[in-house]
Amino acid sequence: MFPVWYSKFKVMLVISIREFREKQGKYIDMVNNGEDIILKSRGKGSFKLTKVTEDDSLVSKEEFFARVDKAIQQAEEGKVKKIKSIEEIDKFLGL
Repeated sequence: MFPVWYSKFKVMLVISIREFREKQGKYIDMVNNGEDIILKSRGKGSFKLTKVTEDDSLVSKEEFFARVDKAIQQAEEGKVKKIKSIEEIDKFLGL
């Protein structure tokens, strides 16, 4: 295990890839409980483990481009809502 890593006042645990492999369950539980962990690899750099939250959007590349294509098609067909002011944005978003 390496010393603690300080990043913008957030303390993170730094571990080797080998240690992660040996104790995956322990570190996954820590990440699940809100800890961020840095994995260090000699020749391949460092990687940050962090929990995916509901605010994160997980879509495949194919799904992303399918959504973009659908939005373009809807725009070309005039199936869009035109918003011209901040007040209309707030109303549209229910704010």
